[in-house]
Amino acid sequence: MIKKQWCLWMSLVLALVSGCATNEPSADPVPSRITMVTSGDLSLIPSSSKSFGWHPTMFTIHSANKLDDAELVRHMRLSITKIMKAKGYHYVEASESPSMLVGFGMALESEMSDKEIMKRAGLVAGLSTKGVDDDYEKGSVLVALFTPIRIQPVWKVLAQGFTDIDEPIENRELRFDHLTTMMLNSVPNHLM
Repeated sequence: MIKKQWCLWMSLVLALVSGCATNEPSADPVPSRITMVTSGDLSLIPSSSKSFGWHPTMFTIHSANKLDDAELVRHMRLSITKIMKAKGYHYVEASESPSMLVGFGMALESEMSDKEIMKRAGLVAGLSTKGVDDDYEKGSVLVALFTPIRIQPVWKVLAQGFTDIDEPIENRELRFDHLTTMMLNSVPNHLM
């Protein structure tokens, strides 16, 4: 009888323990939500396009700390260059007549609202900030591809995600690469 009661009690304890779940905070507290939206037609970029250069005016940064802007431009250019080279393109200076121009813009929500992004870029990804604590701010990144003969971009992608506003820019390189890889995924490969 005692053995039966002990077995029933142990079965109940095991059922309770195995049925309970805890909600432990994740090791990476940075919200990983990313939304993207694209517009345009990549087929307007000639299949013979193998070189790219920087758009002469489209590299705008709207950050909270203007001292970081040059570093953000540098990181974004490095990341885009890395991704484009992996796809088979090579970078050339404007004087070498690139077959494609790449421009980009970045903005923190505190510096530019979704409404302003829509007005300027014609796109908005619509990432919600509901439930995100004050250590993070919504950031928007736009990448646009141009052909040298067009004033307007032939293709553009806008991504929104969250950034830790206190994290040094130097620590964000992997996140830049991850984001630009996702954003430029649709750009055709030109590997030989």
